[in-house]
Amino acid sequence: MTPIQYTIIPVRPEAHLYRVTCAVDDPDPSGQQFAMPAWIPGSYMIRDFARHVVSIRAASRNRAVALEKLDKHTWRAQPVDGSLTVSFDVYAWDLSVRGAHLDTTHGFFNGACVFLRVLGQESAPCELEILRPMGARYRNWRVATAMPRKGAGPYGFGAYVASDYDELIDHPVEMGEFTLASFRARGVPHDIVITGRHAADTRTLQRDLKRLCEHHMRFFGEPAPMKRYVFLVTAVGEGYGGLEHRASTALLCSRDDLPREGEVEVSERYRTFLGLVSHEYFHAWNVKRVKPAAFVPYDLDRENYTTLLWAFEGITSYYDDLALARCGLIGKKDYLELLARSITTHLRTPGRARQSLAESSFDAWIKYYRQDENSPNAVVSYYVKGASSPCASTCSSATRRGEEIAR
Repeated sequence: MTPIQYTIIPVRPEAHLYRVTCAVDDPDPSGQQFAMPAWIPGSYMIRDFARHVVSIRAASRNRAVALEKLDKHTWRAQPVDGSLTVSFDVYAWDLSVRGAHLDTTHGFFNGACVFLRVLGQESAPCELEILRPMGARYRNWRVATAMPRKGAGPYGFGAYVASDYDELIDHPVEMGEFTLASFRARGVPHDIVITGRHAADTRTLQRDLKRLCEHHMRFFGEPAPMKRYVFLVTAVGEGYGGLEHRASTALLCSRDDLPREGEVEVSERYRTFLGLVSHEYFHAWNVKRVKPAAFVPYDLDRENYTTLLWAFEGITSYYDDLALARCGLIGKKDYLELLARSITTHLRTPGRARQSLAESSFDAWIKYYRQDENSPNAVVSYYVKGASSPCASTCSSATRRGEEIAR
């Protein structure tokens, strides 16, 4: 199958605009359709990324081709004889792990926010050219992504490749002047990329994340499912969040959550960051490789309903802090404190008596991710309750036999 050719360039960083092109050698003879995802896997809410498309146009053999918009995120080009290229500008001002962001200091994007899906050719291989923004102020920018390179140098602009559209949008990209630290876990290269102002001790991060990653690899069984892994960390004044991908994760944290040089003990804030890292790395297996049938394949046009989010997020939440204790990054007392907080949060939520875990999972699209003033009374978190059920028994047994958490 002929590869789909994509390019992306931060055409106007000061205006937060990416320019993206999608070239198809063998378009549908009846009129090729293109669609922008309505949501991003791992974040279960309709986000309608097409709303950020500022302008869009199509051409074939240097001639304009008419585009008809069929619905909120789908376009159809008139039939052409030959290749077809669609070009569009995307507004990027969402500083989160699930969106796209661009300014004069850095650029970040998830593929679901910026790449059109070529309907009928989703299984075709994809080639991506990432271009440097114009201007001397960007000459020191680098690129960080787990996407396989095809001509691009290490951390460089240039050509990358994905086996299909699903993989293309499963490798977020960071570009700019970032801090880079690397380590190997059981022979697998790992990168820590930090964007934003910070005073992190990268040697501590390398040491602790290596220990944590090796624990998860042993837990699931080797060999690891990825050839390389990248932690894309955005440090801000106050923030918290993560989104899993097959060979990387996007993390948002407060800069004070990162360890500082000279700190001997694991602070409560650093413990929070380590728990976030553990959670998202665990997802490289649980969700990215083990997933509900409703997600095979993902339907990116609409909600994908499942009653099993509690198993994928709740069980992951159960193991994220437990892994910190088992690999010795935190002590038993700290772990039991985290367990107690989780269980207390659950018991203080009235919604736990109104909504089951299956219902919470199924309705995540309209309830958990769209909370209002009545949500505590009507909704239960499939993260907290999903983790608290096994936590309660673990807490009881661990109090009697502390060695259980150090396996």
